[in-house]
Amino acid sequence: MFMPSVLMILPFVCFSNGLPRVIKLGGLFETDEEEQETVFDITVKWINEDRYFFPRSTLVAYKESHESDNSFEVSKKVCKLLSFGMAGIFGPQSPASAAHVQSITDALEVPHIETRWDYRHKRDHLSINLYPPPSLLNQAYIDIVKKWGWQSFIIIYEENEGIIRVQDFLKQSPSNNWKIQVHKFLPEQPYRNLFRQIRASFAKWPDKDICILLDVSKKQLFNVLKQAQQVEMMTVRNKYILTSLDLHTLDLEDFQYSRANITGFKIVNTESEVYEALLYETKDRMRSVGISNLKAISTSSAMLYDAVRLFTFALDDFNNGKRVEEFPPMSCDHITKGTDGTSLINYMKSKWLRGLTGRVRFDGQGFRSTFDLDVMQLTTKGLKKIGYVLPGRDVNITDVFEIEDISENQFEHKKYIITTILNKPFAMLRNSPRQLSGNDRYEGFTIDFIEELSKQLHFSYEIREVADKKYGVEVDKQKGIWNGMIGEVLQGVADMAVADLTITSTREKVLDFSLPFMNTGISILFKKPTEKVKSLFSFLSPFSSEVWIYVVAAFLGVSFVLFLVGRLSPYEWENVNPCRQDERIQENSFNILNSMWFTIASVMQQGCEVTPRSSSTRTVSSIWYFFTLIMISSYTANLAAFLTVEKVVYPIESAKDLSQQTKIKYGCLASGSTRAFFESSSISTYERMWKFMQKHPEVLMESNEKGKEKVYAGNYAYLMESASIQFLTERECNLTQIGGLLDHKGYGIATKKGNKSLSDWLTGGILKLQESGVLHTLKERWWKQKRGGGQCVEVQSGTVRELGLRNVGGVFVVLLIGILLAAAVASLEFLWTYRKYTASQEDIGKLMMKDIKFAITCSSSVKEAPRYKRKRFENSRSTMSDVTEVKSGYSDLSTK
Repeated sequence: MFMPSVLMILPFVCFSNGLPRVIKLGGLFETDEEEQETVFDITVKWINEDRYFFPRSTLVAYKESHESDNSFEVSKKVCKLLSFGMAGIFGPQSPASAAHVQSITDALEVPHIETRWDYRHKRDHLSINLYPPPSLLNQAYIDIVKKWGWQSFIIIYEENEGIIRVQDFLKQSPSNNWKIQVHKFLPEQPYRNLFRQIRASFAKWPDKDICILLDVSKKQLFNVLKQAQQVEMMTVRNKYILTSLDLHTLDLEDFQYSRANITGFKIVNTESEVYEALLYETKDRMRSVGISNLKAISTSSAMLYDAVRLFTFALDDFNNGKRVEEFPPMSCDHITKGTDGTSLINYMKSKWLRGLTGRVRFDGQGFRSTFDLDVMQLTTKGLKKIGYVLPGRDVNITDVFEIEDISENQFEHKKYIITTILNKPFAMLRNSPRQLSGNDRYEGFTIDFIEELSKQLHFSYEIREVADKKYGVEVDKQKGIWNGMIGEVLQGVADMAVADLTITSTREKVLDFSLPFMNTGISILFKKPTEKVKSLFSFLSPFSSEVWIYVVAAFLGVSFVLFLVGRLSPYEWENVNPCRQDERIQENSFNILNSMWFTIASVMQQGCEVTPRSSSTRTVSSIWYFFTLIMISSYTANLAAFLTVEKVVYPIESAKDLSQQTKIKYGCLASGSTRAFFESSSISTYERMWKFMQKHPEVLMESNEKGKEKVYAGNYAYLMESASIQFLTERECNLTQIGGLLDHKGYGIATKKGNKSLSDWLTGGILKLQESGVLHTLKERWWKQKRGGGQCVEVQSGTVRELGLRNVGGVFVVLLIGILLAAAVASLEFLWTYRKYTASQEDIGKLMMKDIKFAITCSSSVKEAPRYKRKRFENSRSTMSDVTEVKSGYSDLSTK
């Protein structure tokens, strides 16, 4: 058996000892993906045996299986893998599960590598996909259709995603005069029904070829072709183009002599020795588990092999520049993030290799940008390679042509014309007593950035200021004419545009952009108000209105509870005439007014002549004392800050506030991405703002400098990119940024369309500058140091926050518990007294209800003492029965 001893990706690699002894790789596979699991294990095993990259480290494969499209299960599985400390996660294949894994790995900053078809146009920051994007595959299919000269054909698809894979045919149909029919296999119906229907529709044209573009999954492709053969749709009249990249894995012997023209594509290099060795060992391992029908390595498995190799290459290269000593365990519950995930995935995006699936190279978003497809045709001897397709570039159907590697050195040691625009702090004219020429005339962030990039990538350049002093908008949509820097690059006046040029979808249609070298967004520039907020009732500021209402409610509630508990407890009743023991006339100090006075005196931290005697009333008092202690302390502490800090009140706080008023006008740059953002926005707030700008064209400024001057004039807000606002607010202390970002965008280097290799080369240089910290240093230099930076130190005014219910809510809970406890103690006191000492035979429950009713009616604070079971004075002639019982109203006590 052949064992590959050297990776086919780099001729020279420096060993590093920084990596941990064990490097863990996680793989997520569906339950029926035994082939991919096996390839994953074999690839890890070969890397360990080779010892080319990691002489002192060992790769360990951790695998988890899950049901297809079970997102909940796969989320638990990936979290389990991450808890062991993974260097990277590979898989899964199902779209729904992969989306969950991407969100988790992106949140925890763990590289995520996929090998599946994905229709999305954007990816997460920490994810790359080795499967070619649909747009490039569509272009390959279109190139073949044009090569065959098809003018009328049928598109048949099975899954809903199939229409996405062939959507470009429908878009280009009018311009190519194609006549296209689109059909979908109906679920739970035989495929032959649709083929029979198609054959019947062509019965009246017996000499006309039936051309079909067939989009079916690998699992169903053989069955579909078989049912087509059953209804005589595999004859000399039939021509098929199959979109599946796994045609080489099927046994097509049944169709070799059908005379139908069956054409497909293959991305896997099945002629290489590495492929043969991988297939041999994979067959051997799968045979041991009872699977013996493996014919070829699938495309996804071959991509997984390349993915692990690429990850190994990037990790070793990254470790050479920065020692990676560990991959710590991560927690999905506590959002414990990994280390170096972003840098590692950026290394993978910037590297390339030639693997089992050909050349592997990525764009800035993590999509595979470079690959070549072998064109395969079914003959009587099986599948045969008849040529190749470079999507959108070349189609060769006559000769087998080995594509030469595109060397990055082709762009080095060349001189490039760079167009830019003057805008602080990106590009400015240098202040100098002597006359300057050439590149020396300029300074700024982008000027230094170009210099650093040229040193990194070894090229020379000439900076030219854009002639019309504009960024670039499409001035003639029919002819595709642009002005500004965009127009100069399109016309070939400049090789690239380097400035604060925003990457937009409209611009990306006509130009190629590098990875963003700075991220920004639209925000609001406004003049700081000079008047400070002053309020007569500022002493109420420490608490919110909600808390004040609760405090008043607590005061009234505790006063009533204290009154009720005092009435209910026998120990709060005092004999009016203590010298006359025979008189059973008692008085209670806790009437309504006294209870409220006692409560408010506690709040004011003053004394009171009314004091509780029973355990229940003392419990209420203690809990209220605790409540007032916390509340008064919190109020005093927060009041000091509120009375010493003056808050600045802004008339607007966000773009929504700006759009809903008419006093303050607002606008943006007349030509640029900010205007395009408002023009194309479908959000109601921004649509309303754009209508206002159209109605008042004077608010659109010729330059950002004009916008700043109008802001200084007052009653005007200028919408511009936050990077420029940050530069101004560091130097202009009367200016400020209002609200957050209205959108998120990036500044990139623009190059002419069709030269993707140039933009990829520039992207590689930008990534290196990011990882080395050069871009951060340049921003600190030009934003906070040069040209008067750092003058405006932000004063944290008005940062004291009012205390909400969340801050003091616990005190209310303690108060409620104390009230309930006091009520319980009062009830026990009542039961104890009347059960032990009273001579009445009346039911104790009725007695309690009677006293509660007496307390609630608020009749009097004087009542008759209870009748005792034994005499208090044995020598007394009077008995308990000699005393007239006072009724519940006690109206006659005032006359006694």
